[in-house]
Amino acid sequence: MSRVPVKPLSNQGILIVGGTSGIGAACARRLRSDGARVIVMGRNADRGAAAAADTGATFLQADVSDIGTIETVFAQADRSLGGIDTLICTIGGTRLPDLLFNWSLEEIRATLLSDVAPFLYCGRAVMPLMQARGGGAVINVASDAGKVATPGETVIGAGMAAIIQFTRGLAIEGKRNGIRANTLTPSLVEGTPLTDRLMEEGQFSAKLFAKARPLAQLGATMPEDLAEMAAYLASPAGALVTGQAISINGGISAA
Repeated sequence: MSRVPVKPLSNQGILIVGGTSGIGAACARRLRSDGARVIVMGRNADRGAAAAADTGATFLQADVSDIGTIETVFAQADRSLGGIDTLICTIGGTRLPDLLFNWSLEEIRATLLSDVAPFLYCGRAVMPLMQARGGGAVINVASDAGKVATPGETVIGAGMAAIIQFTRGLAIEGKRNGIRANTLTPSLVEGTPLTDRLMEEGQFSAKLFAKARPLAQLGATMPEDLAEMAAYLASPAGALVTGQAISINGGISAA
């Protein structure tokens, strides 16, 4: 059986959802350095303009939690890029870790809707576009919380596990059309807005991750480390990798 061809990064159109800061912005910089055409998508116009200036990508303002507009904005991105060859979703979490009894039922509902559902919406929106082109790559950024049970991450971990399993299902459904799908699952990523919040705003989360930091004896994970793996998975080098959940955590765990 012949191998499904994968375009070099220099000839790809890449859409990064949540690409205006942190991991997403690092991915944009890395992929632009290879000559890829890149759109970063986010809700905040000011942050998007700053990200575009920093990364050299194009900013497209959109809210991917809005099921009434997501297919329209993905079609717009597809036209602007000359086709979406790779989709990277780096949608950050909104709720800090805390023990389950401290969560209200409304916070559980809202967290699953805001932090998990958009990954599913994006996957659904991009599939027909990639099917029409005969291939593509989907890279979702979740968390090791979806693999390792940790106090305070009961709800967050359930959501991350859902993203991992969704991406695996996408890989199995998409392979007949040359579509690959993988998940990156970091633990603590230094230099990101979410980590700053974890350490500054949340008393429980600050204690939790203060204990985790020394375990990363290979070195602290940075956004650029995730960007390197994303570039590999999107490139011809990653042509046979699909359905995987890849931990990049410096040794915090063997997830």
